[in-house]
Amino acid sequence: MKYYIIAGEASGDLHGSNLIKELKKLDQQADIRCWGGDLMHEQGATIVKNYKDLAFMGFIEVAKNLPTILRNIKFCKKDILSFQPDALILIDYPGFNLRIAEWARKQKLRVIYYISPQVWAWKESRVKLIKECVDKMLVILPFEKEFYKKWNYDVDYVGHPLVEVVDEVKSRQSSVVSRGYDSDSRLQSPDLPIVALLPGSRKQEILKKLPVMLEVSRMFPEYQFVVAQAPGQEDGFYQQILRNYPNVKSVKNQTYDLLVRAKAACVTSGTATLETALFGVPEVICYKGSAVSYQIAKRLIKVKYISLVNLIMDKPVVKELIQDELTVDNLRKELKELLNDETRREQLQSDYKDLRDKLSEGGHASANAARIIVQFLRH
Repeated sequence: MKYYIIAGEASGDLHGSNLIKELKKLDQQADIRCWGGDLMHEQGATIVKNYKDLAFMGFIEVAKNLPTILRNIKFCKKDILSFQPDALILIDYPGFNLRIAEWARKQKLRVIYYISPQVWAWKESRVKLIKECVDKMLVILPFEKEFYKKWNYDVDYVGHPLVEVVDEVKSRQSSVVSRGYDSDSRLQSPDLPIVALLPGSRKQEILKKLPVMLEVSRMFPEYQFVVAQAPGQEDGFYQQILRNYPNVKSVKNQTYDLLVRAKAACVTSGTATLETALFGVPEVICYKGSAVSYQIAKRLIKVKYISLVNLIMDKPVVKELIQDELTVDNLRKELKELLNDETRREQLQSDYKDLRDKLSEGGHASANAARIIVQFLRH
């Protein structure tokens, strides 16, 4: 069968690659065309456009790049019609993908959504569009099934794909530890315990959050601070920011290796908060956006928490420092507690175990999703 998959972010590339791997086990004749990245390409998919060219974040940036976005949508529609897939599989990325879903319904294409848009957080009205345009919705957060149920829309909970990804990395932990973390072998103090800095994937969010994290690094000389570079950013971008912080190192394409060794982490909101928790690393959530974007979001977003860890557990498992609360002093205090308070660390590990149990109830998400997709298309 022919599958057309659209992923617009790094996480979508990761989960899309694992989905492709499982689809090919069930459908050896699978012909897959994608919007994605290197990971999806490695699984044999033909990449139409790289997600790095699609990443626009925040209300202001989206507005500035609207002509480009509209051109991408037009091109995408033309490419789908040319390919004539048996199924259009959309992975998160709702601003773009829901437009494509609405159009695809009119073309009588079968539309499958893997990893639901976060309609439970904001724009709940999108559920009506999803019901009209999406033939099969596969969700990865346990509370999403109940959320959609109140809209009288039956969805499939497949488990969270990050569980299998992190489990695989953990199984290689001994070899990972021996590999080291500095690509040019200049890590100054390899014996120091590591604090990981995960400031996000897009330039504007990195520029807002990373400077605060870097200032805090000066206050913990007994630790090695290491920045996880986003795959979509150039080395020179980080070198410019880190030039005044010789005590801080950075790594690229080694985020999971870094988390295996980290004693604590400062993490921006998003999927990274969940990844860090699944690795069992005590973390503090750091979020700061532009004043305008934050004020707009504050009025629209309905959820109690900004991190997926707290949302899934429905309680404040990890500390969230949001906007004006993200200061050097507040981050220093929180990080000091995470590093030194054993009671706090033990409670976190207990909560993290419960979190993993919630996310793995359905087994391996990628295999579950592939099985449901193939069965759906064959009947």
